[in-house]
Amino acid sequence: MANGPQFDRPAGARNAYVSLVTNRDYVLGATALLRSLRRTNTEADLVVLYTPGVDDEDLVALKSFEPRLGRCDRLPTSGDFNERHEKGRLHRAAPFTKGGKPVFHTPLDNFVKLRLWQLAEYDRVVFIDADALVLQNCDRLFDYPEFSAAPNVYEGLADFHRLNSGVFTARPSLETYENMLTALDRPDAFWRRTDQTFLENHFPDWHGLPVFYNMLQYVWFNLPDLWSWKEIHILHYQYEKPWQAAHDKAERLRPLIELWQSFATGDGMPADTTRLPGPADWAEQQAS
Repeated sequence: MANGPQFDRPAGARNAYVSLVTNRDYVLGATALLRSLRRTNTEADLVVLYTPGVDDEDLVALKSFEPRLGRCDRLPTSGDFNERHEKGRLHRAAPFTKGGKPVFHTPLDNFVKLRLWQLAEYDRVVFIDADALVLQNCDRLFDYPEFSAAPNVYEGLADFHRLNSGVFTARPSLETYENMLTALDRPDAFWRRTDQTFLENHFPDWHGLPVFYNMLQYVWFNLPDLWSWKEIHILHYQYEKPWQAAHDKAERLRPLIELWQSFATGDGMPADTTRLPGPADWAEQQAS
């Protein structure tokens, strides 16, 4: 697998959950994600890809969850492509208006997700962003076709027309990977929301996952009637991260942040997340 991820050990299963860490903060996120995955008793491999922005000593925190660790570089994209997608230039052309990204967010790192298709030792993989928690077993996702993703729902019904690349299914193939690289770095290509826009374009007939397999945190206060702990399998902390010391939505998202903190530390994790208070119940508790 020339120029692909270099792993610490061979694969142990035919399917894998894969995440990506590009700095120390996302290693902290991966700690909570891996702990949540292990609690589901999945038999799939857990794989964490990491870029040169992560030091070996940073990864020590993940070792107890026994993931396969794969070092990889950013994609071999052209200088012109990199310049178009440089953080400042990208955010001026396509600013975030609904929420805030952490200062460490580096758009070019997002495209490293495409290296999933280099993992040819696996039949099927499911990608999950490191800023997510798996609350119920999700192994049925390995039976979904390529390419499947949940809609990018966090504000209204119009969001159902776009995908969110925080969770998706893939069938690794070196041929597919090479074809994607060619399509990605074509002359003057500009991917407004980086990997998310590219994947939506590359797989125009993408299959829809139930929204509960990638429940975005803003649904908690924007679409509370859609929130159902009994159905939520993956909770995704898009925009502001639960490990940030403070942000302007922290109080509105406090129950979700406290839930993530319990998984990050292993202290106080609820035995059954399906019984947690919903938005209306939590608001009533705060009012009483």
